[in-house]
Amino acid sequence: MKDIFESLRKTRKAVFGQIVGLLGAGDVTEETWEDLEALLIQGDVGVETSLALVERLRQRAHDEGIHSAVALREALQQEVLALLPEAKPLNLDWPLAVILVVGVNGSGKTTSIAKLAHRLKDEGRSVMLVAGDTFRAAAIDQLHIWGERIGVPVVSGEEGGDPGAVVYDAVQAAKSRGVDTLIIDTAGRLHTQHNLMAELEKLRRIITTRVAWGPHETLLVLDASTGQNGLAQARKFMEAVKISGIALAKLDGSAKGGMALAIGDQLDLPIHFVGTGESLEDFATFDREAFVAGLLGA
Repeated sequence: MKDIFESLRKTRKAVFGQIVGLLGAGDVTEETWEDLEALLIQGDVGVETSLALVERLRQRAHDEGIHSAVALREALQQEVLALLPEAKPLNLDWPLAVILVVGVNGSGKTTSIAKLAHRLKDEGRSVMLVAGDTFRAAAIDQLHIWGERIGVPVVSGEEGGDPGAVVYDAVQAAKSRGVDTLIIDTAGRLHTQHNLMAELEKLRRIITTRVAWGPHETLLVLDASTGQNGLAQARKFMEAVKISGIALAKLDGSAKGGMALAIGDQLDLPIHFVGTGESLEDFATFDREAFVAGLLGA
């Protein structure tokens, strides 16, 4: 099982490795600030977050008398850590805990659902999966394959059927079987399609009417390699449903780990899990300190 530090190897070797090199020795000059700002933007931290981060560092350097690059690097680590909201454990202390999972096509959503189900089952929970993506037969089949591999039941309907009806039936099935955790897959909607986003809100309403305070978690799966487009996706999904946290997929295959900082700064959304590899076990609980160490090599 890969850990977070190891999964950030590509990111560390790319732009963030250059930042570490920039802040490795010598004194802080105006050129240092300019280079740092440019590298942060290149690393997909985003223009707004990068500018604000550098401005806070400039103020700290002035207030604390920071002149060396090494000292500035330590301050940068602290400021980056502060950008990342601390994630609480998932809100699953219910007779039937419902987790709604959303995300665009190709984000790694279905695989992340399988990894989450595997983890929760290992923790002793009884898990049921719901194939709420009725638009693609392949999506239904894929979830059934994962369910068989993990050893958890899957509720599905016909291709092209009403996702709301599938979710309704799944809630009833979960209650009748005494299942304590229901994980609902949804169609990998393009975040620009308003009608499909409206359907997500419909699913949420169905869950709310059938399960007290449900869904208890709404996780948005983002592909770590999408960079700043991931921030745009998150904003759109937040308009449709109340997102409670992020699962950051494919972190090991990306050199753009800086996107997580923009999400934390701009949206104040906690990251709950990160995909660190291909196996079912490669699904790490997000650790802010380990993530910062993975970015900046500390």
